Amino acid sequence: MAGEYMDYIKVGRITNTHGIKGELKVFPLTDNLNRFDDLKIVYLGNNKERAEVEEVKYHKGFAIIKFKEFDNINQVLRFKDDFLFIDAKDKVQLPKDHYFIFDIVDCLVYDTKGKEIGIVTDVLQYASNDVYVVKDQESGKEYLIPAVKKFVVDIDIDNKRLIIDPIEGMIE
Repeated sequence: MAGEYMDYIKVGRITNTHGIKGELKVFPLTDNLNRFDDLKIVYLGNNKERAEVEEVKYHKGFAIIKFKEFDNINQVLRFKDDFLFIDAKDKVQLPKDHYFIFDIVDCLVYDTKGKEIGIVTDVLQYASNDVYVVKDQESGKEYLIPAVKKFVVDIDIDNKRLIIDPIEGMIE
């Protein structure tokens, strides 16, 4: 539809072509590699060129994706080092109290007394739990906040706001 606005979500980085039949090698920006199995329509590169997924294979942590629109390497070379997007309405539904990293990044962080601590600039993923990197916008200091209920007492994605209850020494 002409004039329809869409929100896009980055789900992979196109690292290279694969073979000569128009396949792309994609590094997933998701913790569930099999998420690519369900993709039907994706958008390639900065121009968000629409493409229909024909086949997905996996090799050493990468998704190898074949598209119906492309049948040779020359047609897909231009997407190398770019990103693969999906329409935001096609994102997976997460369980309660689970969030996408892109929803957490740029949230303002406050302590339980209402004092602004900073802004989430990154989310580090570890086996036990994620860790939010929070940057104090005035001093430039960075704080590491474990993403566990003991410290993160409220997450309000709609208002881009997190409330934390830091222990002594966590924020200094």
